[in-house]
Amino acid sequence: MSLWPVQLADGDVALRPIRQRDQRTWREVNRRNRDWLRPWEATVPPPPPGALPARRPSYRQMVRHLRAEAHAGRMLPFVIEYQGRLVGQLTVAGITWGSMCSAHIGYWVDQEVAGRGVMPTAVALVTDYCFGTLGLHRLEVCIRPENLPSRRVVEKLGFREEGLRPRYLHIDGAWRDHLVYALTADEMTEGLLSRWHRAQRHRSEK
Repeated sequence: MSLWPVQLADGDVALRPIRQRDQRTWREVNRRNRDWLRPWEATVPPPPPGALPARRPSYRQMVRHLRAEAHAGRMLPFVIEYQGRLVGQLTVAGITWGSMCSAHIGYWVDQEVAGRGVMPTAVALVTDYCFGTLGLHRLEVCIRPENLPSRRVVEKLGFREEGLRPRYLHIDGAWRDHLVYALTADEMTEGLLSRWHRAQRHRSEK
């Protein structure tokens, strides 16, 4: 069985590999959401004295890198679709085997579909795949404390808050603190997607 490329879906939400031909749509979604995403986007720190500044890769370079990492087994680079339309991106990165068997998840979503359960569904889908199919033991999501919508995504799904990593990542032009959320496979008595559906049903019945 091939573990990549893979497509995952639940209802209106689907995850599929990012493609070169997504460039036009991907750029348009990013352009519309520039102000919405800027406070949470990774940036490149200033270079050491005398060194040339690093340049952000082009879209085509980014996709080539992501695909190479995926085929090497170190990454799962998905775009998120909602009702057949590209609305975001989710990447499982830093896949490590051996005694660790872990990875971390990063994501963003179009503001137009925020609050519709798109991102919790996407994270649940990929978590079930990482634990159930890949055989990973632990997944992390690191989020700026100020990013309350992103924190709500993982809290809804039952990820544990483990603590603060000071000045952990270079985001929006500076080194930023991040909260660490984590989940391990042995904490899962049922699939995360099943847990999310049950929580949604419970809220709708109130």
